[in-house]
Amino acid sequence: MSLCLARTFRDALAAADRPLIGMWLSTGSMLNAEICAGSGVDWLLIDMEHGPNTIITVQRQLQVIAAYPVTPVVRVPVNDPVIIKQVLDTGAQSLIVPMVASAEEAAAAVAAVRYPPEGVRGVGSALARSGRWGRIAGYVPNATETVSLFVQIESRDAVDAAAEIAAVDGVDGVLVGPADLAASMGVPGEQGHPEVVAAVRQVFEAVIAAEKKVGVNAFDPKTADAYIAAGAHFVSVSADVTILARGAEALAARFIPASASSSADTY
Repeated sequence: MSLCLARTFRDALAAADRPLIGMWLSTGSMLNAEICAGSGVDWLLIDMEHGPNTIITVQRQLQVIAAYPVTPVVRVPVNDPVIIKQVLDTGAQSLIVPMVASAEEAAAAVAAVRYPPEGVRGVGSALARSGRWGRIAGYVPNATETVSLFVQIESRDAVDAAAEIAAVDGVDGVLVGPADLAASMGVPGEQGHPEVVAAVRQVFEAVIAAEKKVGVNAFDPKTADAYIAAGAHFVSVSADVTILARGAEALAARFIPASASSSADTY
């Protein structure tokens, strides 16, 4: 039996004639994943770094997302070959590896997503969803074509190494994380600080010069617009938890007098 896999995030970006807009899935909920998959966004990030996602919840979300014309991307919690192997085996085709600060760390991520002799990924496709339990003809020798890898730049050191990181063969693109970047620059919580914005744009220039794709997290619409104007190829503009939290707050503010006591006043 011969089957085909979905296109990767690399493929989606290559085919796009505009920046691709996405959002995070941070709850581990299949239902939330399906609701967001049908929203019309271009891509969804299943977050294992800060969200309560496990291999099982990732697999289930990939399964429900597969019914919709949206590209799923999984952010692994750490640049670890064992975790990356498990996430790939569960069927993820596009990965984001966080906290990559050097070309050496980027190269390690590349090795983790590739089978020998190019990498160190363990071979188990006949036992895993990645190769559809042996139903994908030629999966192992052609697996590199079915996987895309993006690394996340989130520190001052990583910004300085952006050109070298982007130049690593096998890195398809870079996602900039302004939140951790701001913290590393001594201004935690100030993603709009001029020095942070300048650092993000510095990464943009380095990655674009390397002819790779670059994206950024920007949950504020005006900030997202500014980064799109600066050349971002992809932007994450919200998260399921953010939409729920802000929507619930707006609902409460609309119907409950400001003077009324609320459980939101305590923690």
